[in-house]
Amino acid sequence: MMQPTPRIHTREDHPDFVDLDWAIPITEWTTDRLVDMPTGIHRHAVVFVAYRDGIYAIKELPTRFATQEFDVLRTMEGRSRHTAIAVGHVERTWLDPHDEWSGAVITRYVDHAFTYRSLITGGGFGERRDALLDALAGLLVELHLQGMFWGDCSLSNSLYRWDASSIDAIMIDAETSRIYDMLSTGQRREDLEIMTLNLAGEMADIAAQHGISLDDADMELGDEITARYDRLWRELTTSLVVSAGDHYRIRQRINRLHELGFAVEDIDLIPVDDGMNVKIRVRVGGRQYHSERLREITGIDISENQARVILSDLAYQEAKFGGATGTRKNIAAMKWRSSILEPLILEIVRLLPEADPYQAYCDYLGFRLATATERGEDVPNAEAFTAWIELGFPGLMESPTSATT
Repeated sequence: MMQPTPRIHTREDHPDFVDLDWAIPITEWTTDRLVDMPTGIHRHAVVFVAYRDGIYAIKELPTRFATQEFDVLRTMEGRSRHTAIAVGHVERTWLDPHDEWSGAVITRYVDHAFTYRSLITGGGFGERRDALLDALAGLLVELHLQGMFWGDCSLSNSLYRWDASSIDAIMIDAETSRIYDMLSTGQRREDLEIMTLNLAGEMADIAAQHGISLDDADMELGDEITARYDRLWRELTTSLVVSAGDHYRIRQRINRLHELGFAVEDIDLIPVDDGMNVKIRVRVGGRQYHSERLREITGIDISENQARVILSDLAYQEAKFGGATGTRKNIAAMKWRSSILEPLILEIVRLLPEADPYQAYCDYLGFRLATATERGEDVPNAEAFTAWIELGFPGLMESPTSATT
């Protein structure tokens, strides 16, 4: 009897996945490509498969939801760096499209990622709590600014990774999501209410697992994320009215948005009060200002706060390497990259093959700064890097390896 053949839609520069046994549910697969990776708790079956080019997550669900999730993630890819990368989707055309295993969506696994459970200490999030709150609030703001209604924001539906001294949250589950030209206030509040309920349930589960009563559980997590979300949303979307001659305040406004990591796409200057004042209305893009700037200078593609820290290192080195040539090529950036950044990154990869090398570089920069502050003078790179190694990489934030699903 011939095996049924699925319809597989994949993107260029990724595997075609035809070697997998799509004739049976993914929970019955025995292929050697299966690997264990950190993930949250999902309502649908999820497996991970390894190929030469990387690791991929395959989630099985009814065909319509698989197609919808793929389309949403593909659309968001050009708008945000904080959603999973959709690679393909599968239709098992011989099945009822409503069957649980009739479809599948394939995404690229997030490198150096871990689950929220890896941050739990004693039934809560301890010293990482503020970073986690900021990560989820920032993620929701960014998605909402891009017109995305998540519909199921939770701790489990995100993966996390270190981003310099912060935490980056990546949305990995979009089966309930929709994309609009713009979200209404009601839609945003609904998404926040769903998030609050989901997090309350997850914190109750965590409390039960650690033998903690509900009275002592961190049930305010969702409300605090909402409060941080509201503050950030107001700062990003509130129009500013200034005197017509105070043009420096326009630059201050843009610089503040850049400090928050958000790119500025459009600026509207609207005369008000019979032309005596100007209303500044800014359209904000994704949270990727520093990462895009670093990519333009060096070709390096990393997360936002890592890029912010590494750009600061470049600015520090510019005083030593000088400015730009007549062809506008930045001598400082080229010398810094070839003589400092790349050699140290290669050495980090050799010494710490499992770590995110750019996160480790940020941790090293933090150590160098602390050492210089303690001494009251600059510390040469070679000396600081040798000391960092000899002291056992102090400050290193490695992705947890003991994460469980």
